[in-house]
Amino acid sequence: MHSVWAVAVNTVKQALRLRIAAIFIILLLVLLPIMGFTTTGDGTLKGRLQTFVSYGLSLTSLLLCLLTIMVSAYTLSSDIVQRQIYTVITKPVRRFQYILGKLLGVILLDMLLLILFSAIIYAVTIYMPKFTNAPEDEIVRAENEFFTARAGLVPIEVDVENEVLKQFDKYKKAGQLKAIFPGASKRKILAEITKRKQLEKRAAGAGRELVWEFEGVKPLGPEQSLFIRYKYDVSVTPPNLQVTGGWVVGDLRNIRLGMPARTEIYEMTRRDLIRTFHEIEISSDTVTEDGYLGVAFYNDPANNTVILFPLDEGLELLYKADNFTSNFSRMVLLIFLRLIFLSCLGMLAASFLSFPVALLFCLVIFFTANFSGFVLESFTYLSEDIGSIYSYTVQPAIKLLPQFDKFNPTQYLISARLLSWSVLAEVFLVMVCVKGFLLLLLALLIFNHREIARVTV
Repeated sequence: MHSVWAVAVNTVKQALRLRIAAIFIILLLVLLPIMGFTTTGDGTLKGRLQTFVSYGLSLTSLLLCLLTIMVSAYTLSSDIVQRQIYTVITKPVRRFQYILGKLLGVILLDMLLLILFSAIIYAVTIYMPKFTNAPEDEIVRAENEFFTARAGLVPIEVDVENEVLKQFDKYKKAGQLKAIFPGASKRKILAEITKRKQLEKRAAGAGRELVWEFEGVKPLGPEQSLFIRYKYDVSVTPPNLQVTGGWVVGDLRNIRLGMPARTEIYEMTRRDLIRTFHEIEISSDTVTEDGYLGVAFYNDPANNTVILFPLDEGLELLYKADNFTSNFSRMVLLIFLRLIFLSCLGMLAASFLSFPVALLFCLVIFFTANFSGFVLESFTYLSEDIGSIYSYTVQPAIKLLPQFDKFNPTQYLISARLLSWSVLAEVFLVMVCVKGFLLLLLALLIFNHREIARVTV
């Protein structure tokens, strides 16, 4: 263990002597406080906070990821090229200890820098309401919609499989598939019909209503507020871009059964802009003891249009499940897990490649992992023949990479979404314990059988 620690300390010193490391550190030390004082967002306190955290945390994560790749690839390959490794392996330091020491040094550097810069971001965020002199209503809104950690529940999608298959057979028998879906594969046609059928279940004509029921609602306390977040879309755009809707929230289950409600029933009428997010704040006393909550929406006949709630973000129930500090800490840990994986990747690349090639290899993996969701989704738009080829070649390779875009810390923070310990544990097991460990094991095997006396280019 002493040998591993000695190599780790030397790696940290070696990394700090790099000019690129000094540039990145100075950039963050200067830019983060400046961003805190200069960002404006949409002009509100909440907007300023969201903009600063989004840009600050994204910039910190990006620069530390790039620094991790550079240091982990450079520290091993440079020792081999400059023949400094000869003075190490001739001592009682085994090759696996040397690799582990290098990895530990990079991880220690990442941990120290991440703690430093995340502390700056946290301090600026906490004190921003004080030095901006925001009005009281904006402070309250920021407390409810930013300085919190809200869990979200979306309505369960109605099973429309039978309806989709019937509609597909109807189009097929009528010979309308090519006319309605020109050049589309069967998979794409079924996906499009499914989307349409699901959207029909979330559409209310004039004078009609929609009802959603949520189970497992567990607010942090009895005095906490709940938020119904929604966005309208319409079949015919009204002249003033506004529609009127009635909302009823509470124990709709008992009302439907003809029994008295066990909770408070909230009724309200609102006039809102279409295609814009809105939030309705209600008390948690609308939730039953077993965690049930019903939400009903009524489309006013005066709207004279069909109102739709989009599938991906049309309606969501939000409630406070933790505080901002704990949630922010988990975001920092999420970034740290990403850095550990990249450290293992850099060690693997440097174990058999020269520094320029190893750096390029790691950067390709890094940027592919940041856009993996987009790449995988693009496969669905290919023709059936080409799509099948990609599904057995490129798609499995991309799925082996960590999906950085799926677990993006800024997306959680700016919308005040809860990052649970279970999700963090899942990322740790998959990204670090499985994928990172396999990369490290492969690096140890390659480096253990590598001819050190010969410089590999």
